[in-house]
Amino acid sequence: MGWVVSVVVAVVLVGTYVTWLATRIDRLHQRAHAARGALDAQLMRRAAAAAVLAEEREVGPLYPLARAALDATEEREAAENDLTHYLRKLDADPADGLVDAVVSAERRVRLARQVHTDSVRDALTLREHHLVRLLRLTRRHPRPVYFDIDL
Repeated sequence: MGWVVSVVVAVVLVGTYVTWLATRIDRLHQRAHAARGALDAQLMRRAAAAAVLAEEREVGPLYPLARAALDATEEREAAENDLTHYLRKLDADPADGLVDAVVSAERRVRLARQVHTDSVRDALTLREHHLVRLLRLTRRHPRPVYFDIDL
């Protein structure tokens, strides 16, 4: 009789752990997805601010780079990297309100990218857990990917 109770307790404990693990996987993947959305929004804001700056101040090739970043779908990382490299080289008056908007957007992009990278790293780490792989608990979720841009 005692062994039956032991088996039931063991099954309940394992079931509870697997349920907790599955819930954690769901939350981490949702967080990575939300962080990707926030990063996309910040990248769009930065590109829009750069486009406004380029239109108002007629800054060299900044407008085509900003438009490419706004319109990019497949080659988004490359377009964002090109915009980042040009903004880094841009010599402008920091007291200018438009430049300040671009610099502020750049800071928010850095923060959003860090949050996204941390979320993806956490999700990928949990996906490598032996029990997660054995029970295939991640089959409902696409594998999260890093957004690799140079900031």
